[in-house]
Amino acid sequence: MVRGYRGFVLHRKLLSKSLTSRVAPRGSNLSSQSNGSIRSHLAHHTFDEMPQTAVQAFSTLNRLKSNHVESDIVASIHCLSLKTNVLVDLAARTALLTAYARDQDLDSALALFSETATRDVIFWNAIINAFVLNCHFRSSILLFQEMVKMFGEFDSTTLLIVLSALSRTHNLKYGTVLHGTIIKRNFSSDGNLCNALIDMYAKCDNISFSELIFEEMKIKDTTSWNSMVSGCTFNGFPERSLGYFHEMRRSNVRLDAVSLSSAMTACSLVEEFWGYGESVHALVIKTGYETSSSTSLSNCLISFYSRCGNVDAAEVVFRNLVKKNVVSWNAMISGLLDNGNYMEALNHFRAMQSKLIVQPDDATLITTIPACAELNLLCQGKSIHAVAIQRGIQPSNCSVENALLDMYFECGDLKSANHLFRNMPHKDIISWNTMVYGFSQNNLKEAARALFCELLSSGLRCSIVTLLSILPSCNCPEDISFGRALHACLIRYGFSDSVSAINALMLMYTNCGDLNASTFLLDSISSISDIVSWNTMIVSCVQNGYYKDALKLFALMRSLLNLKPDSITLVSTLSACGNLELLLYGQSLHGLTLKGLMDFEIRVKNALLTMYFRCNDSKSAEVLFELDAARNLCSWNCMISGYAQNKEGNKSVELFQNMEGLLPNEFSIVGILCACTQLGDIRHGKEAHGFVFRFYLQNNTFILSALVDMYSKCGRLDIATRVFENSKEKSIASWNSMISAYGIHGQGRKSIELFSRMCISDVQATKSTFISLLSACSHCGLVDEGLEYFNVMSKKFGIQPNVEHLVYMIDMLGRAGRLGEAYDFIMNLPTKAEPGLWGALLSACRDHGDLSVGKTVAEHLFCLEPDNTGYYVTLSNLFAHREMWNEAVKTRSMILDRGLLKSPGHSVVDVFSS
Repeated sequence: MVRGYRGFVLHRKLLSKSLTSRVAPRGSNLSSQSNGSIRSHLAHHTFDEMPQTAVQAFSTLNRLKSNHVESDIVASIHCLSLKTNVLVDLAARTALLTAYARDQDLDSALALFSETATRDVIFWNAIINAFVLNCHFRSSILLFQEMVKMFGEFDSTTLLIVLSALSRTHNLKYGTVLHGTIIKRNFSSDGNLCNALIDMYAKCDNISFSELIFEEMKIKDTTSWNSMVSGCTFNGFPERSLGYFHEMRRSNVRLDAVSLSSAMTACSLVEEFWGYGESVHALVIKTGYETSSSTSLSNCLISFYSRCGNVDAAEVVFRNLVKKNVVSWNAMISGLLDNGNYMEALNHFRAMQSKLIVQPDDATLITTIPACAELNLLCQGKSIHAVAIQRGIQPSNCSVENALLDMYFECGDLKSANHLFRNMPHKDIISWNTMVYGFSQNNLKEAARALFCELLSSGLRCSIVTLLSILPSCNCPEDISFGRALHACLIRYGFSDSVSAINALMLMYTNCGDLNASTFLLDSISSISDIVSWNTMIVSCVQNGYYKDALKLFALMRSLLNLKPDSITLVSTLSACGNLELLLYGQSLHGLTLKGLMDFEIRVKNALLTMYFRCNDSKSAEVLFELDAARNLCSWNCMISGYAQNKEGNKSVELFQNMEGLLPNEFSIVGILCACTQLGDIRHGKEAHGFVFRFYLQNNTFILSALVDMYSKCGRLDIATRVFENSKEKSIASWNSMISAYGIHGQGRKSIELFSRMCISDVQATKSTFISLLSACSHCGLVDEGLEYFNVMSKKFGIQPNVEHLVYMIDMLGRAGRLGEAYDFIMNLPTKAEPGLWGALLSACRDHGDLSVGKTVAEHLFCLEPDNTGYYVTLSNLFAHREMWNEAVKTRSMILDRGLLKSPGHSVVDVFSS
């Protein structure tokens, strides 16, 4: 088909041969009856037989005003009109121009307008409306300005058309000017114009002006009320929208499908009005719109019930819908997905495909593809990809392909994602962002960075999302240089004022080990920072062991900005309190939690349980656990491990046996094994080992380490060795436990051999490794070997000794009777010695009866920890060992004189039948 005004001569020659030999027309919105009647009229009159009177041609043109006619028929009528000279009548030209506009042939419409010398207001209105109908809104406004300048006249219809264009372009400035023109020309009493002004102001986010115009209107029709109801919802005031809807009902204005649809949409946005939404549904049934052909109203009902979480009600509305269009299917599928019914959504998608009348569009595919990603259904995702290819994805629209990229990454098919991306004919910034983020999340740092650099060289301007996508690829100290380059890039693109961008940078610097940079960034945005900013720093401080700093940040956040802490803030701050054993501070946070949170989140409760146990307040943890019935597996695990940490292993075992039908996980098993280790309870330890096999956890490295530790400390070194040797993957914790196990059982040489074997296996030693090794040397009297390992620990392995290492060194020298060396070792330390070191030396003096060194050490301890009764008892026993009874009694009496109380000793006997 030749399109455009310049093709009419050729088209006329083709038509003169035979109008009855046309091919089947392409689809249109016109009913077959209307199209057929016009075609029939033309088919009976070839150009050679066409009446020369203009009457029949003019009547045909009049029929074009209210119908959408196929393009070939419009061109045919144009040729007929030229031959019969009908187009001298301006009304006929107007009808023909409108027909071209409705057929989206704007070029022919504009050509017809340009060749017309004599134009009236209606003809100008037709060409302006033609641009609006074809979504060329800015051009329609320019054409109106040309009309005013050249023609000098316009009417209320012109203003209606232009207001429609302004509302769609959100051009408030020009809309206000046009409002002034309407008042100046005395059109303000025109109800249609007032309705258009209400709509324009609402679409331009100025609902206040809409309300002023509405209040000044003397006669308000259904359209007026509908404009206010929908306008308030559009501007984010659903409560106000429902207020207007209620007034509309009281004013006895007729409700239509638009009124009810707008009210349903407003109800769906506010949870408090969901009950009112059901009342509106009842009104729909009462007014007879439920059985009408108003598909849009039914679609609003589906969306409303879906948002309320009542998927069954949405399903009922959907099933009762006689004519389901693609929007209906999309609303139902989207509602199911929003409520987590992913499989049902996919089933509806398949059902939709089986219907020949309605086929999926781009919105359907974009909605459905994430369901495959959520359920990790790669095969189904690929089948939807095939549907998209079959439908023919528009090269200019990347939305479907972007959704497919995200789905492939979520399903772990990076190869397909990369293949699709490389073969996309058109890539927008979302496509690049999806790829960069996908590679970053899958720890493919180099691929993510290469793609980011490729994006920069492509000339496409990266967005803030691009930088937020690439920043996670910097998560260790080695990435700090690239992270700083990204920081510079962020400043260059003008995103340095974005709080989300600064938050991401703070997290990046923290992960790369530069807490100072994170703190500086927080200071730079302190006035505009949000809860995420402070959470990032508080969590970072807790993870890096800066507990006091975390608490200071929390206090600063509350005092300076009065930000309300969320669950992340509370969990992190409670963790800091637990590690510092600040029970009073933790209790105040507990009170803040109860006071400030409407919904007492279970993870906050679990953090409170952990805090109480770390502060040795198992009673409070018990009360909290029993009072609140909301518990998950993590709650039980907190209690089991907490009791074990507080030397109440018997309660851990009891709790483990009464887990209310919950299946234990690896944390439960590790907790109960620690309790059995503490109790020396090999019977329950073996039962826990049975759970390990039952739930296929035998390859879990943490459990293996706990099993080795439990069996060795319960006297079964043989089983501990067998568990260790049979494990496929040996973690550093397993190696450490086994080294310690040999040492406990007096086989220090085997501990040293195992350490050598570990080094050959390229397993990196840790601080705990040397604690286990020095402990083994101490137990077995391998003093020279222990001294050697202590020296190489820092020189060869780069591990700085902590208090535990030093205590084992003192213990090792003390056991060997080398008390003078032990004393010199403490005195030569670069920092002030902890009480534990002096305590270990005092115990060694007691064992060897060395009174002179013992008295000196005791004096240090009485100054450092005057309330520790153990030191007085040890020194008293030392005096008794040397038969200095008066001094022994005198030392013992110091406990009573200072009001101290010695903790009683106790023994545990586990009695069970074989």
